[in-house]
Amino acid sequence: MSLALRSSDLSAAPAADAPLRIGMVTPPWYALPPQGYGGTEAVVAALVDQLVARGHEVTLVAAGENGTAAQDFVPIYPAPPSELLGSSAIPEVITAATAARAFAERDLDLIHDHSLAGPLLAFGRDVPTVVTMHGPVDGEHGEFLARLGDAVGVVSISAAQRRLDPRLHWVGTVHNAIDVSSFPLAVEKDSYVLWIGRFSPDKGAHLAIDAARRAGRRILLAGKLNEPSEHTYFEQEVAPRLGQQAEYVGEADAALKRELFAGARCLVFPIQWEEPFGMVMIEALACGTPVVATRRGSVPEVVQNGTTGLIVDAVDDLAAAIIAAEDLDPQACRRQAEERFDLPVMATGYERVYRGVLERSTPSPAARERAA
Repeated sequence: MSLALRSSDLSAAPAADAPLRIGMVTPPWYALPPQGYGGTEAVVAALVDQLVARGHEVTLVAAGENGTAAQDFVPIYPAPPSELLGSSAIPEVITAATAARAFAERDLDLIHDHSLAGPLLAFGRDVPTVVTMHGPVDGEHGEFLARLGDAVGVVSISAAQRRLDPRLHWVGTVHNAIDVSSFPLAVEKDSYVLWIGRFSPDKGAHLAIDAARRAGRRILLAGKLNEPSEHTYFEQEVAPRLGQQAEYVGEADAALKRELFAGARCLVFPIQWEEPFGMVMIEALACGTPVVATRRGSVPEVVQNGTTGLIVDAVDDLAAAIIAAEDLDPQACRRQAEERFDLPVMATGYERVYRGVLERSTPSPAARERAA
């Protein structure tokens, strides 16, 4: 099935500089923007605001209240059902049903879907569907998108992610971004190093503690801790290591996160899987804080080894890298964040993807039949 133009305008894609009418679908688990955890939601909220500021019209399907600049808002739930994350798929199905009804009633140029079930609806649409893959593509999620074929155009968030499954109908790569100006640059650092993220063996919090202890550095940990698997990992691997210069400070909200990033001598990122993108890396760079990381996933794309951080091939080398990172220039970290990971850069990338998809789209057979 070809990516398709809307049936109301089969003659041509919108002009290269014409504003676009975009349907945006998000997962139902967190509000936009999220108050704490919610990397995907933070990216989508920022993208919506950037697109509206550039003159595009956005219909947003999301849970909770509209905290973005989207001109048209379709609520999934009055409040996000965060407590069901990991235990029920029904909110994802309801998200897809809500989006289907909303978009059938509107004249759009393109759908940008960030949800799990939503891309299934691409087969029945007369406009193209673009999907950003925020998670792994080397498992069931990748198989799902592969079976959708060219009914959807898939955007990777790193070249590393794209390499994991060349079968997918990739239409572009756009790195995630943040509002760099909202993060404080701190040239003078405190005495601690930082780990921040979701408590999972793949994120390596226990490895960060061990490395910081070998380096003789105090470490603060901030992270999401509410799913059963997260509690199990925390109790088995993290809690026994706390004390002796290792402290868990809870899940950081936007304000605390910025304070922690700014004061840290470095962010310790001992990632243990091929993570497609780590938002915490660019948030640290924005605060002038170098990243000490293992060479997995997108790390080599984000961190300039020896300039904005240090990349190691073995966990045993993390301690030495933590010490060496103290000599790196905070200003260089900030400049890289501004040049490569600021919101306008991401928005420009998605505009390029949207227009490329629309230029290559052809009317679906169903659209041709209805227009005849």
